[in-house]
Amino acid sequence: MNKEQFDIAVVIGRFQPFHNGHAALLAQALGCAEKVIVLLGSAHAARSAKNPFSWEERASMIALTLDEATKARVTFLPLRDYYDERRWRAAALAAVQTQAAPGARIALIGHAKDATSEYLHGFPGWTLLPAPAYGEINATSLRRILFEGEERAAMQALLAGQAPAAVVHYLLGWLNLPFVAGLREEHARVEAGKKTWGTGPFITVDAVVTAAGHVLLIERGQPPGKGQWALPGGFLEPRERVLQGAMRELQEETGFALLPATLEGLLRGTAVFDHPDRSQRGRTITHAHWFDLGDSRLPEVAGADDAAAAKWVPVGELAAMEGELFEDHFMILDHFLKLDLQA
Repeated sequence: MNKEQFDIAVVIGRFQPFHNGHAALLAQALGCAEKVIVLLGSAHAARSAKNPFSWEERASMIALTLDEATKARVTFLPLRDYYDERRWRAAALAAVQTQAAPGARIALIGHAKDATSEYLHGFPGWTLLPAPAYGEINATSLRRILFEGEERAAMQALLAGQAPAAVVHYLLGWLNLPFVAGLREEHARVEAGKKTWGTGPFITVDAVVTAAGHVLLIERGQPPGKGQWALPGGFLEPRERVLQGAMRELQEETGFALLPATLEGLLRGTAVFDHPDRSQRGRTITHAHWFDLGDSRLPEVAGADDAAAAKWVPVGELAAMEGELFEDHFMILDHFLKLDLQA
């Protein structure tokens, strides 16, 4: 295979973190096109134990494995999680088109390992070049080493067999950053929850409450997502309807004082969010309810129960808060409020 076959080769992934299997994909891409575009998924989202690295950190991590000449051939572009296949695919296409000349021959490099690889067949204008499996390496096992390991030399030895040397060095330095302790705590809490409750499916409820150009958010008081902003919500109780559950969680977490009958009259929309990857806790299907109080005065609220705080946030400020919001709550807000998403 030579570089003249294609103008651009595309590699799409989360790379959380970049490992030897990913490096093999990148090498295949570099072998079939002069220009390579790496689309870094899960961009702009808040850090979590599942997505601990920002897209900029992952770009830097990968670049460390390349010499200067090769680095000049690779372009890194962020790609957010829309939890909507059509929007995600359109965003991927648009990102690549910013780098492609009209009529460019584009190849997509990828390995079909399971249902999560179905996206590879969603770009009919590109030529799919399947990549072979590369051993048993996966990013999940590397994150376990990072978050469960205690002895640095042992961690280094385990990582060395699965990731490029430059990436191992990067990861060991990254572990010293102050936020990593919180990610390790989150990983432990999520794993303990799976052992106790399984991986679902679970049913949750969320409340989107707007008033006078503001939306009500709570600060999560416990992992996962401790310290991140979220919609008031939680798990549905056995004898509740989803609307009842949403109103109950709203009152419990914010002290919201409107009577349920009054609040029900302000219901403007409902939607189900059921993407399999929307929560690292397991398969979690949430029913979101939008209550609009119009231009009324902002009711008094205060964090309670699982919420460390509650506050009214101007809707115009939400786009800049994307990296502070829990799980897919930013996209839930976008669904109802049509936010001005940043590139």
